[in-house]
Amino acid sequence: MQVIISAIAEGLLWSFMAIGIYISFRILKRPDLTTEGSFPFGAAVAATLIVNGVHPLLATLLAFLAGAIAGLVTGYLMTKANIPGLLAGILVMTALYSINLVIMGGSNVSLLNSARLTDLIDQFIHLPHDFNTIVIATLLLILVVSLLIFCFKTDLGQALIATGDNEKMARSMGINTDGMKMLGLALANGLVGLAGGLLSQYNGYADISMGIGIFVIGLAAIIIVELFYKGLTLSARFISIPIGAIFYRFIVAFALYIGLPPQLLNLVSAVILGLFLALPKLIEKRRAY
Repeated sequence: MQVIISAIAEGLLWSFMAIGIYISFRILKRPDLTTEGSFPFGAAVAATLIVNGVHPLLATLLAFLAGAIAGLVTGYLMTKANIPGLLAGILVMTALYSINLVIMGGSNVSLLNSARLTDLIDQFIHLPHDFNTIVIATLLLILVVSLLIFCFKTDLGQALIATGDNEKMARSMGINTDGMKMLGLALANGLVGLAGGLLSQYNGYADISMGIGIFVIGLAAIIIVELFYKGLTLSARFISIPIGAIFYRFIVAFALYIGLPPQLLNLVSAVILGLFLALPKLIEKRRAY
């Protein structure tokens, strides 16, 4: 039971990162590797601020802002410096590695005996750590998903979607496509940074290596949802992505439960993603025979 509860708690926290990657990968049609740097960037900012006495809620919001700035820089390099998107993401990710070391003053920061966001629940009711996390993550997800659904129904959100669908057509309609790319990447990486800040508080530390394999994990959560739930609207997609993130965490939790070494988790993530990407084609070929 504890394994199940922990998987749900972590899956809800990973959901913010998966939604961010969905915005860049599916809506903007940009595979953005900035996420591998903005995730630990958000964790480093949140953890360092909390250790230095900043309220955890403010530290979490600043983790979102930190990720957004990283995405904005990537967007600027893409649109103004004409650097290919994939390379721009790698450049920012590489730069953030050093920035994170400077912010944390080392390779990691411990939050032992420091106030965290989940402690806000303890002021009203005493629950185990994982239950506190589920409550906080659920409330934040409702807020974030509601705002995203509202934003993508506005003219600005539709312009962002149009930029990803057909950039030339969007530009011919008077849409500032460069601005939309920068906005989309800032929003996507802001959510990734938010996930980093939340997970650092859940784990009790921020570490320089937290971002390794993040992009694959986010894609796995997205592909799982797309495999089982087809033809969903954008709003329904935002709502369903947490289901994919939780399902992914269940797979990881099961792998650990049966004794798989933790150092092989990234391999498991890659295998899971590969299987779910290949499964539709395999099923189609089998039906053809």
